[in-house]
Amino acid sequence: MFPTVLRAVSRRPGRRGRRILAALAALLGLATAAALLQTAGPTPSAASGGSLTVATWNMCGVRQWGCAGTGSRQAKKAQVELLVRAGGAQVVFLQEACAADVEAVRAELGDRWHTAFHSYAWGDRSGRVSTVRCAEPDQGAAGLAILSAFPLSAVGTVPAQQPSVGLRRGILCASLTARAVRLCTAHLSPAGSDRAHPRWELRDDQLKALVTAVPQRRTVYGGDLNVRPPGSGNPSTWVWPPGPYTVHRECDQASPTARSGRATHRSGHKLDYLFTGFPRTRCQVYDTSASDHSALLVEVRTA
Repeated sequence: MFPTVLRAVSRRPGRRGRRILAALAALLGLATAAALLQTAGPTPSAASGGSLTVATWNMCGVRQWGCAGTGSRQAKKAQVELLVRAGGAQVVFLQEACAADVEAVRAELGDRWHTAFHSYAWGDRSGRVSTVRCAEPDQGAAGLAILSAFPLSAVGTVPAQQPSVGLRRGILCASLTARAVRLCTAHLSPAGSDRAHPRWELRDDQLKALVTAVPQRRTVYGGDLNVRPPGSGNPSTWVWPPGPYTVHRECDQASPTARSGRATHRSGHKLDYLFTGFPRTRCQVYDTSASDHSALLVEVRTA
């Protein structure tokens, strides 16, 4: 039995160096630098039609990262399922997810669903790199994922500057061949992420790599970018490359000149994004009550 959803608000979309969804419910290794998992299944009947709905959510599923009070594993998995069943998401980008939990959701949704997964890594001062594991032994690696109702092809990670010492997040991309759409999800490094070089800014290089990895139109990309929208109130505006908000519009971008959007993090800031070259027909922010991040969902016209 699911409790009542807290909030679903709809809106019609109206370098400097290397120095840093009306009813949802609230229940809801590293071999080299990446661990990729794909599951097979028949192409879903939903593949017909001229629209695509994509969601992104930082699950806060790595409990040792201050996520112990944000909801149980079961609640988090149920929320992902509700983004699909109630929200209509056909693709879900996930950050701070555990490999076994992602696979459990895929299995619950059915054999026609597919996943791709990229493990987080930790680089230490000796140069050793190891896979980051989730808190419970049966959860497997921590990382970011793409969950899709369509077969995924051309799955891979995008090279981008990462901390020499510290947590290496990443960018994971895949294609929906049946829809001719390129998808990329990212989890970027906040300022100070490189423990050996705390003054280094990495997001400029990472954002540039992300934008370079997608086509001009037939794409949806985003995730937890760990940076506020560009604008006069954001001293890190310079890390944003050309492309976002111009060539590609953001889910919550109200007008061509707008550079804002509703908050997606409990800090009151927008940190989560979905950019696309397709016309947008719906944008929703969902407070899942099972993470410090809200989920963001965009529907686009692909034909």
